[in-house]
Amino acid sequence: MKTVVVTGAGGYIGSVLTDTLIEAGYRVLAVDRFFFGREALPPESKSLEVVRTDIRWMDEALLNDVFAVIDLAALSNDPAGELDEEKTWAVNHQGRARVARLARNQGVQRYILPSSCSIYGFHDDVLDETSPVNPLTTYAKANLAAEGDTLALASGDYCVVVLRQATVYGLSRRMRFDLAINGMTRGLFKNGSLPLLRDGLQWRPFVHVKDTCRAMLAMLEAPADQVNGEIFNVGSDAQNYQVMPLARSIADAVGLPFEYEWYGSTDHRSYRISFAKIERVLGYRTNYDPTDGAREVYEALQSNQLDADDPRTITVDWYRSLIEMHDFLKETEIEGVLL
Repeated sequence: MKTVVVTGAGGYIGSVLTDTLIEAGYRVLAVDRFFFGREALPPESKSLEVVRTDIRWMDEALLNDVFAVIDLAALSNDPAGELDEEKTWAVNHQGRARVARLARNQGVQRYILPSSCSIYGFHDDVLDETSPVNPLTTYAKANLAAEGDTLALASGDYCVVVLRQATVYGLSRRMRFDLAINGMTRGLFKNGSLPLLRDGLQWRPFVHVKDTCRAMLAMLEAPADQVNGEIFNVGSDAQNYQVMPLARSIADAVGLPFEYEWYGSTDHRSYRISFAKIERVLGYRTNYDPTDGAREVYEALQSNQLDADDPRTITVDWYRSLIEMHDFLKETEIEGVLL
């Protein structure tokens, strides 16, 4: 079995990707800090080894005899990126650039960087991979810097690919309700109304978590000369939505009246994306749409498979809680002893 290192393997996408790769016959070396717990990953087996470390100081020996790295480790999303800008740059940019360099030096054949369509920022036109970028947040700016540093390493012996993912949705064992479709579905379940970020006119592309994992798998298996040094938007042209019509379709999908409540200030991120390149080059198409994602998440909430009040499902709030707990424990312990 070929070994694939997945950083951030215990996360929302990483835990689904780990399943996807194992099912496809790969051995996964799962690397994670486990800020959100270890339980999102299955028990270790001949197909799965789990290593708890941080990409900022992980040992390069972990990359011996590895075929590929899929570098998901990051402080995700826009609000979390603003919580500590210095650490966001250290992890999302410098940490991933470090992993890409270590992988090249250790003879790894492929490095895949899952980035984000958020780097496009605000545009009125439909954008492709050659369009100007306009990152508006620390998270987006760090992603763009990581793209540049990693793509610069591409060579005939080292295949580097960047995937700019649409906004992800759908069910995961490490669930996130701070993503638009998932959060709307949770709002319907808890309160009978969808939380909408003003003003509902903004455009956003979407992709199911299983579909973006399929795109990563496709990059592992494609001929290197088709993907090396390339950027691919990951999603579907049909899943470019304005937020308000999207919200209506989610309410219809779960069979509830369309009720909503505004939150936050006006969202200045608005962009529509072309996904023609990945379909043209690899024949890639998505299998799921937002109604599929909303239904599966709603059913998981109804069956208690998901806990709507789990504090770990709102990323920035959980990071804040960890910082507060850490500070409290440091102030409480004496001579390094708590009790």
